[in-house]
Amino acid sequence: MSSRQLTVRIHGALNDFVAPERRGQEFTHVLQGSPSVKDLIESLGPPHPEVDVVLVDGAPVDFAHRAEEGTSLDAYPASDPSAPQVAREARVGPPLPEMPRFILDVGLGRLSGFLRMLGFDTLWRNDYADDQLARLSHDESRVLLTRDLGVLKRSEVVLGYFPRETDPAHQLVEVVRRYGLTSRMRPFSRCIACNAPLSTATPEEVQGRVPEGVAQRHSHFQQCPGCQRVFWPGTHHERMQNLVETLRKLEQSA
Repeated sequence: MSSRQLTVRIHGALNDFVAPERRGQEFTHVLQGSPSVKDLIESLGPPHPEVDVVLVDGAPVDFAHRAEEGTSLDAYPASDPSAPQVAREARVGPPLPEMPRFILDVGLGRLSGFLRMLGFDTLWRNDYADDQLARLSHDESRVLLTRDLGVLKRSEVVLGYFPRETDPAHQLVEVVRRYGLTSRMRPFSRCIACNAPLSTATPEEVQGRVPEGVAQRHSHFQQCPGCQRVFWPGTHHERMQNLVETLRKLEQSA
């Protein structure tokens, strides 16, 4: 008895999750049962939040569509220049929020600080359980950033991305490009430590809460109503400003 097969091709950045010999190539896949195209694609590697368009025999289908013998399946990521033009309602990838909010797993603490520095509402704790990450991402429509594919493949996760880089600064560039964040940046408007929006403060209001030399040299301060930290434009601020300008130049050169 011959096996039940279909042909598959994974496109663009989704190939980062596929076995090397299958990247960018059409290959034959043996069907086990009658899986949904979501389950089939994830069994090959790519997590569903990174998939934007699925075609079966050239026609767009949703994730619940059942894979069938003798058909051809193509999966495309978001923002892939080779992807066919497909109506918004026919895409499996959700539309991006106007102002994305994020939740990050334990391994991305420095990236969370960078995103907060740019002004983005970013949840991060070093004790979030996998089910908490997935649930908060779903319930609060937050983009889940994680390098744990198991978490990203949880069915309740809708918005999500797997940073390919391991260096936090490079991860930031990835995320800014993926979600088009440059025009939405509001640098130094949010507490890097606890995520609360910052408010301006006078030297008198922060007296006794900053080093004496800082109080003498600076007249502009910000304070966090959550954790009570005080911020001022020191050398760390200058380094962060340089990073912001680098990100803006990347958009101009794109």
